[in-house]
Amino acid sequence: MKNIDVAIIMGSDSDLPIMKDACAFLDTMDISYEVKILSVHRTPEKAMEYANQLKENNVKVIIAGAGGAAHLPGVFAALVPTVPVIGIPIHTKTLNGLDSLYSIVQMPSGIPVATVAINGAKNAAILATSMLAIGNDTIKEKLKNFKTSLKDGVCKKDEKLQQVGLEEYLNQMGK
Repeated sequence: MKNIDVAIIMGSDSDLPIMKDACAFLDTMDISYEVKILSVHRTPEKAMEYANQLKENNVKVIIAGAGGAAHLPGVFAALVPTVPVIGIPIHTKTLNGLDSLYSIVQMPSGIPVATVAINGAKNAAILATSMLAIGNDTIKEKLKNFKTSLKDGVCKKDEKLQQVGLEEYLNQMGK
C-alpha cells in the first residue's frame, strides 16, 4: 500500500455510484486517496488487515460509506482510533437511509464518527479536505478558492434573477 491522505471505504460495490463523488472532489483538490470495498460483516479479517495497514501508512482521514446497519464507519473509528472517520449513510430501499444515518451518528462516547447527509459523499470529501488543510497551505488555498466559487455562483444566480425576474428565471430553469 502506498502513502495516501484519505482512505475511502465502502461495504459494497453498489455504494460506488455515491462514493465516486468523494473521489471526484478529492481529484479536484489533488489529494491522494485509495478506494476499497470491505465488509466488516462478510470480510472481517480483511477489514482488520486493512485497518492495520492504514495505521502503519499514516493515513490522515477515513471516509466510510455504509448502508443498512452501517457498522463500517464505527468499526474503523474503533480500529484506527487516532484517525478521523467521516461516515456517509447510504440510501437504502427499506428505510430510505435513515437506518444508515442512525447507525453512524449514534456512536458511543469515545468513538466519534463525523457524519454527513445521506448520500453526502461530496460533503465528506470537503470535510476531509478541511481537515487536511489544517496543516497544508496549498490545500487550504484550493479549499478557499472552491468556497469562493460557491459564493460567486450564488451571487451570479441572484444577479440573473434580478435582471430577468422570477417568471422568466423559472422558465429558463424549466420549472
